Amino acid sequence: MHEQDIEKILFDAETIRRRVDEVAAEILRAYDGKDLTMVAVLTGSVPFIADLIRRLPRPLRLDCIGAASYRGGTKPTELTLTKSLQLDVANRHVLVVDDILDTGATLLRIRDIISSLGAREVKLCVLLEKEVPHAENIRADFFGFRIPPHFVVGYGLDFREQYRNLPYIATLKQSVIES
Repeated sequence: MHEQDIEKILFDAETIRRRVDEVAAEILRAYDGKDLTMVAVLTGSVPFIADLIRRLPRPLRLDCIGAASYRGGTKPTELTLTKSLQLDVANRHVLVVDDILDTGATLLRIRDIISSLGAREVKLCVLLEKEVPHAENIRADFFGFRIPPHFVVGYGLDFREQYRNLPYIATLKQSVIES
């Protein structure tokens, strides 16, 4: 597979599973007695939200929004929306689920879009939160792990559309990134 490209595994599959269980429990407590619409940010959040919703034994609605900002590199570029919401989110409690909070520009824009559609509240859940300065007024309400400012792959996160299927989160060798 891609093992020869990996520099270091940061979180193995079992560590991720345990933390997803904990995040799900936090979400259950926060949304007790509330309607819930979850919005997956495509494509990186797919493994995370799939595992997360299976741990939420309650009614919920699920939709996806598409956003692209990396386009094959390791630094975010201008954000492009690639898919709009299909569900009506007016007067709903919306939880946006993404793979990573980096600069925050993507989640800030998505939160603003969903708010403009009349959502009662919009909260954010990310698998990873990078320890870097974020865009103004953006923070994750729920997160899996905080990480240093490294470029990471696996469990949905990609480099040039590869490595999403790894069951763990890892850094790549610098030689792979530079090639």
